[in-house]
Amino acid sequence: MIHIYNQDNTLLCECVFRENTSIEQLVKDTLGKIPENVYSCRIRNHNLALSDICADGDKITLYGLSDSYASTVYQTSLCFLYIKAVHDVLGTDIPVRIANTLSSGFLTKLRKVTVSEEDIEKITARMKELVALDLPVSCRKVGREELIAFLKKQGHEEQLQLVLSSEEVDSAYICQLEEEEQSFYVPMVPSTGYLQSFECVHYKNAIILRYPSTRKQGKIPPFEEQPLIYNAFSEATRWDRIMGVHYACDLNDRIKAGGSEDLILMSEALHEKRIAEIAQAIKIQNKRIILIAGPSSSGKTSFAKRLCIQLRVIGLRPLYLGTDDYFFNDEDSPVLENGEKDWESIRAVDTELFASNMNDLLRGKKVDLPTFDFIQHRKVFGQRITTIDSSQPIVIEGIHGLNPKLTEGIDDNEKFKIYVSPLIQVRIDIYNRIPNSDLRCLRRIIRDHQFRDHSAENTLLRWKSVRDGEEVNIFPYTELADEYFNSCCIYEPAVTKKYAAKLLKQIGDDSPAYGEAQRLLNLLKAFVPMEDDSAVPNNSLIREFIGGSVLVH
Repeated sequence: MIHIYNQDNTLLCECVFRENTSIEQLVKDTLGKIPENVYSCRIRNHNLALSDICADGDKITLYGLSDSYASTVYQTSLCFLYIKAVHDVLGTDIPVRIANTLSSGFLTKLRKVTVSEEDIEKITARMKELVALDLPVSCRKVGREELIAFLKKQGHEEQLQLVLSSEEVDSAYICQLEEEEQSFYVPMVPSTGYLQSFECVHYKNAIILRYPSTRKQGKIPPFEEQPLIYNAFSEATRWDRIMGVHYACDLNDRIKAGGSEDLILMSEALHEKRIAEIAQAIKIQNKRIILIAGPSSSGKTSFAKRLCIQLRVIGLRPLYLGTDDYFFNDEDSPVLENGEKDWESIRAVDTELFASNMNDLLRGKKVDLPTFDFIQHRKVFGQRITTIDSSQPIVIEGIHGLNPKLTEGIDDNEKFKIYVSPLIQVRIDIYNRIPNSDLRCLRRIIRDHQFRDHSAENTLLRWKSVRDGEEVNIFPYTELADEYFNSCCIYEPAVTKKYAAKLLKQIGDDSPAYGEAQRLLNLLKAFVPMEDDSAVPNNSLIREFIGGSVLVH
């Protein structure tokens, strides 16, 4: 007997086991169809495809888009469908590159062709036609040698170089849709009929392949151009060219050849140059309220401290503050529906006191700035009685820095807003990439272990709630920023692997975090670890997570 559960652990059905029958077929035969928006499953916390075979007595849990692995399966399957449609419409000799994420989609670039609106209409129509036909998508897991042989036969040089550069890339999936064959590192949905929701948008001689949001009930949100993020990606691409690192194989080759020290120095120099440019813009515009925001593990604190140094270099004397010191006292703090204290939303911040203090400082008044005692959960006064002169800027760091409610009542002409987050520049290959949120998750795993005595399992189990909070409290305000600072160093995946992989491997398959740990470990397989990271300077943003920072203690 097979027991099939929904993602919330409610029993959907029981069915009789049949040998060599896929999970998808067992569910269909019992329920009549696969439940809506289900794209993957787990057995004993192991990630599986719906096309996989189970064993008698298995408990199968079905997952939809709110699960990161199922979401990855959907997005990767959609990319395969898109590649197939591009080749059907424009020819098999047109290379497709999956570049970055933008407006709930992948920014894709087609080489050898200038994309027109007519092309996009034809590609979209072909994708819809393939979905309507509900064609089978075969997906076969192969070992390293067979993968190498396949890539050589297909002439997929960039993907081949990755496998040759990292011996840990020991398997992949060879996927086929009609005559189209490609390799990926996650399995596909069983057929094209699963891919009902998508959108193709023409954007700056590229196409954004948009997919349903994991946090919008599986719907595609309205399109937003997001010029700030696009420009940050463009800058990251320029940095790629300067350092000659575009894919994981490029980074691996540099590390194995002993060129990591030069790469570190160049990457850090680009960061310093960018921070200096932002400091200069603040001085030229004579801004005095400098607001720094970003999601968890984005490197906000290190950036803020380095910005303060650059402001001092050009003759300014900044005052550094954190919005956490303006939390309400415990008895006044807001409560969630489940009765727990809400420390994540803007409601937890005494915005009235904050605005009053900032305005008094701007006017040259003496202010008793609070310090929040996280043990007693109350503001403490009398420890920071401060005044500043008319030339001093105030650098303010916190997750709500871009939320207009934080600075209501403060003159907008005084504000300079900066969004900090890593945009990972190095892609695995032309079709496969590391999501930026995964890099932040890996950073947090390392930092939580190093400084908070939290296990990787604990961090992974809490990560979804962190991400849910970011969707509400941070991401809606990103485009309000005046500047975007990309806090990712180009060599970072190699350093991250050194620290994170061993922590993820400690999570056993009896843990509900096991499937997510394995997903992240599979991403890290693409990179050769930088075992000697002594060349990473002590003021690097990476040091905030791996230790040894002179900026964060």
